[in-house]
Amino acid sequence: MTDLLAWGAPTLLALAALGWWLRSPRRVLRRLVFLIIHLLYRLRFRGRRHIPAHGPALVVCNHVSFVDALVVGGASPRPLRFLMDRPIYESPWLHWLFKLVGAIPVDSERRDPGGLRRALGQVSQALRAGEVVMLFPEGRLTTDGEVQRFRRGLELILARDPVPVVPAGLAGLWGSWTSHCGGRALSKRPRRFRARVALYFGEPLPAGSAERPRVEARVRELKAEADAWVSHRSAR
Repeated sequence: MTDLLAWGAPTLLALAALGWWLRSPRRVLRRLVFLIIHLLYRLRFRGRRHIPAHGPALVVCNHVSFVDALVVGGASPRPLRFLMDRPIYESPWLHWLFKLVGAIPVDSERRDPGGLRRALGQVSQALRAGEVVMLFPEGRLTTDGEVQRFRRGLELILARDPVPVVPAGLAGLWGSWTSHCGGRALSKRPRRFRARVALYFGEPLPAGSAERPRVEARVRELKAEADAWVSHRSAR
């Protein structure tokens, strides 16, 4: 009887966990990501309530490192669909994961004529289904730690689907091995553990007033506020 309980209890727990995963894999994965990023970093989130509880929205954030999407996705109270570079999306080891979470691959017109159009079509489908889509309008990782000029992808999306835009500023990941600080990202050894990372969300901007310069300026302001918290805490 004791042996039965010893083996039966873990088996039941494993089956229950498997059933939970099969019912809602994206929700389970999001919670796992939330746990992992809290183990890796000392995080401060502000303004998560600005992500609408229901309906479509765009979350727009500056791009610092290859883990940005994990931090923003883990912070969001709702599952996020996010755009990502196709070569990364098709990584042999992680393709299954990106597909599971609903990532939307995008390629340059030079490498794949029509690739941008297809990606925008998927974004439109997600928004019209009431989902939240996240994008990095800079289109690439920052090379100096500062916010780069936004590209026109944001305007193309809003022209098709005028949804609220939630700006966000991320700080604390510049200098990590997943950023371009001190050399190409992922080419260096990790040197920091439990670094302070701040992610600040701003109030949603209506689509009609979410012009590219205004959204970019707001992201810069939020990043500066997040930078101030990281710098202040690190100096103590």
